[in-house]
Amino acid sequence: MAYPTVSAAYGLKPINRLGGTTFAGAVRHIKIASGFASNIFNGDLVSVAATGVVEKFTGTTAGSPVGVFVGCAFTNPTTKQPLPSQYWPAGTVASDAVAYVVDDPSVLFQVVSTDGSSDVAAAARAVIGSNMSLIQGAGDTDTGNSGVSVLGSSTGTTNTLPIRVVDVVPETATGADAFVELIVKINIHQYNNTTGV
Repeated sequence: MAYPTVSAAYGLKPINRLGGTTFAGAVRHIKIASGFASNIFNGDLVSVAATGVVEKFTGTTAGSPVGVFVGCAFTNPTTKQPLPSQYWPAGTVASDAVAYVVDDPSVLFQVVSTDGSSDVAAAARAVIGSNMSLIQGAGDTDTGNSGVSVLGSSTGTTNTLPIRVVDVVPETATGADAFVELIVKINIHQYNNTTGV
């Protein structure tokens, strides 16, 4: 059976939990500030600000995200109707906006390995156990999907790197030791960061 070619980053997609237990789709609803000025795409990492609202996590080599954004809901400012959305459109004025965030520190995510230009770039199996930095690629307002990926050449032991590699995805490998998708977890989860917000 042929598997599809991975041609671009798509953000972080929840797949299961550490230990192999099923991810049941649980999310936490966290308020988004009305008028928040950045797009937040499905698959983007997010953090909780000191004001208690969610915001896009923009770090690449350090930081403590709280989880991954998988959609939101708000009252459409034009139609005044409730609107579920794949992504948060920058600058939307809605006092009731909430983000759906996969915030369980034990959840594992599938993500694409890329180079510094966000082009798909395979990593070797030896990346398992390493920490990695992020590439904050552009999201897509047509699909609502993220452009975030991990920098395949950034593997290391630096404890501040935001991503830990748990495994590789053999099904979409482009060679015997060339894996374009990785299974990762948040390295320093905001809930586990002892310094708090």
